[in-house]
Amino acid sequence: MKSPVVKRSIVIAGHKTSVSLEDQFWDALKEIASEKRSTLSDIVASIDSGRNQGNLSSAIRLFVLAHYRATPARRESPDTAERSAATRPNVA
Repeated sequence: MKSPVVKRSIVIAGHKTSVSLEDQFWDALKEIASEKRSTLSDIVASIDSGRNQGNLSSAIRLFVLAHYRATPARRESPDTAERSAATRPNVA
């Protein structure tokens, strides 16, 4: 059976490194880079410089998870957001 984890090379901070991630995390990372109008290499370099421990692959997974947990409303379509707002109780 083929592994869902794919190893890819990326250049960060001027050096080439390999990162093993599932395709879904690569896709999400590319989407985040596009949203931020940044390059994949710049996003990964930022993740790499900000991690205190663990490997880069794990740090990227946690970054992607944190990004999507912090922005759940952005994943809703306008129609879905309107329906959600209509069904929420009014809290004063």
